[in-house]
Amino acid sequence: MYIGFTDDLKKRVTQHNKGLSSYTRHKRPWKLIYYEAFSNRLDAKDREEYLKSGWGFRSIKKILKRTLGGVA
Repeated sequence: MYIGFTDDLKKRVTQHNKGLSSYTRHKRPWKLIYYEAFSNRLDAKDREEYLKSGWGFRSIKKILKRTLGGVA
């Protein structure tokens, strides 16, 4: 599972799948299963930080439990 934010989602997923990010290169291919949209960059960054925290990570895993099939 990868959590991040961008202003161009299609481009970012393509970059990950082409191996242009050293952090995600070894886990290709990436499949987009969930996203949230914000009109304000600061709100998006705050949400990213929350989802990367312990509580946030557990909450997103709970939301996506059937999609992830217990594999996260």
